[in-house]
Amino acid sequence: MSLDSDSSSQGGDRRSFRQITRDRLLFEMLRSTRKDSKSAWKVLIMDKFTVKIMSYSCKMADITEEGVSLVEDLYKRRQPLPSLDAIYFIQPTKENVVMFLSDMSGRSPLYKKAYVFFSSPIQKDLVAQIKRDSSILPRIGALSEMNLEYFPIDSQGFITDHERALEELFCESAEGFNKYNACLNAMATRISTVFASMREFPRVHYRIAKTIDASTMTTLRDMVPTKIAAGVWNYLSKYKTSIPEFPQTETCELLIVDRSVDQIAPIIHEWTYDAMCHDLLCMDGNKYVHEVSSKNGSASEKKEVLLEDHDPVWLELRHSHIADASERLHDKMTHFVSKNKAAQLQQARAGGELSTRDLQKMVQALPQYTDQIDKLSLHVEIAGKLNVIIREQCLRDVGQLEQDLVFGDAGTKELINFFRTQLGVSRENKLRLLMIYAAINPEKFESDKGTKMMQLAGLSADDMIAVTNMRCLCTDTKKSSGGGFTLKFDVQKKKHAHRKERTTEQSAWALSRFYPVLEELIEQLSKGELPKDEYNCMNDPSPSFHVVPTTTSTSARTSPAHSMRSRRTGGSWARPRGSDDGYSSDSVLKHASSDFQKHGQRIFVFVIGGATRSELRAAHKLSSKLKREVILGSSSLDDPLQFITKLKMMSAEELTLDDLHI
Repeated sequence: MSLDSDSSSQGGDRRSFRQITRDRLLFEMLRSTRKDSKSAWKVLIMDKFTVKIMSYSCKMADITEEGVSLVEDLYKRRQPLPSLDAIYFIQPTKENVVMFLSDMSGRSPLYKKAYVFFSSPIQKDLVAQIKRDSSILPRIGALSEMNLEYFPIDSQGFITDHERALEELFCESAEGFNKYNACLNAMATRISTVFASMREFPRVHYRIAKTIDASTMTTLRDMVPTKIAAGVWNYLSKYKTSIPEFPQTETCELLIVDRSVDQIAPIIHEWTYDAMCHDLLCMDGNKYVHEVSSKNGSASEKKEVLLEDHDPVWLELRHSHIADASERLHDKMTHFVSKNKAAQLQQARAGGELSTRDLQKMVQALPQYTDQIDKLSLHVEIAGKLNVIIREQCLRDVGQLEQDLVFGDAGTKELINFFRTQLGVSRENKLRLLMIYAAINPEKFESDKGTKMMQLAGLSADDMIAVTNMRCLCTDTKKSSGGGFTLKFDVQKKKHAHRKERTTEQSAWALSRFYPVLEELIEQLSKGELPKDEYNCMNDPSPSFHVVPTTTSTSARTSPAHSMRSRRTGGSWARPRGSDDGYSSDSVLKHASSDFQKHGQRIFVFVIGGATRSELRAAHKLSSKLKREVILGSSSLDDPLQFITKLKMMSAEELTLDDLHI
């Protein structure tokens, strides 16, 4: 099944983002080989990169169902299977083409016939190299460009897998390396393949480079969003003539920004269940390891589980505040007991009020409900661990100060007092507080004040690297005359408030006051109100493309980061649920719909340098609010420790990600 039949020039394919990606791999690629192949079973051969693409979208059972009996690594020695056809899904590199030719050329090819699918456009000289071998041509069943080089991490999110984007694009020494251009080109290619898959032609908006004054030279890192936008536009222009039924007029919006648009979002504690799990637990991606009782009951054993969309409890609670998630889990356990007579009998014997842990043990003793309760018990355990960590690390106090710093309710005095009195707070959390303070008060770090704050917090010189390297994420960075640096994030000197009051929304939880800048930018983009002095567009809108006229109000032309925030009252750690603010546990799920036919044109946002889980949550929230599917892309999805480690690496070229154990 090809996407061509489902696409249209006015809105593209209306299936969900992840579903489209999966269907292209399974149907457009694997199933398409059945037409003229006499082989019932085939071998699927991939390189390391395309294996990751496939694993992010499809399960092994899906691949087997499409007639694949064996999956092989292109670069490993393989057994000849001359009676079977092979499907090659590989990147169009010279090395991969050479490997393919060695497999299929000569008198004894490894496979009967080859169906070759390249993940992105292949250079003409490589195609010519394939055609020059006369023994290969009769053995090629297909030679096609899939244009699929991204990794779906969520139903509305993807990454391009550029873990070192900060180092390669924003480091001061990046300008002298070929890595800069190589990273830009690869990233632009992978972003553009999203639109090839979705059959969407976007208006390409991007954040323009800024300088402090006319005497300041624009650096290459200032130009990163501009260069990415130009690269994506170049590929999109080619798609209009090379991909059948690719839209000829604009069907959606694309906004390209870099991490400098919001330096606080990657560092601040996000209090939703999803973010807390990845921030506080030792997880490997979405993999969580916990101990369960063995079948014979003699000892416990470790079990790996994936916290992903197939888990209904995870799907329901992932965007909930951790306090709300804990309450809801207790309610679910209580409801389960109330509906089960055996559990009620046990409760009567126990007498009195039961804790969530007691309820968990009770339902675990009911074997007929094992599958149902396993998932619930898993999340009761996880929520319990999170709440213990929150208490032990004094995270409520840390989180409150973080929020107060951002919204102007606390400043230098409160931070100094916190460092002096809160001796139980970890060094890592003090570092995160100091980085937030530095982003809001850059002038404090122009002299030895920053060093004194560091010493007061008990931080090491290694920690301070992360703070100083934040300047590399700023397009307005300027060297001071004294040989130090000026940590400037905007042309104007900021006051202490770093976010403005959101009068249209009242958060049900005090520690949910913070919102990422990207959320406001997406809303501005949806209204056609992006500040014109900060954002350009590669293409003017076509006559058929509807855009709300840009307003001339002050608020529409002011960067969200410049706005002021007044002190808000109310809000508590566990206020009863009652308001639908978009952040409470039910709001996203209550309004979310898989029926994107009802939605307007899609909005794509790409963050160069790593996105955050708060920004991914905002994409889900705004899809419901704006009635437009919002898809977030980035070079990577980073949790706070990963982001801080990457900042440190910008000054340590000899270190690798493996060395730093991210």
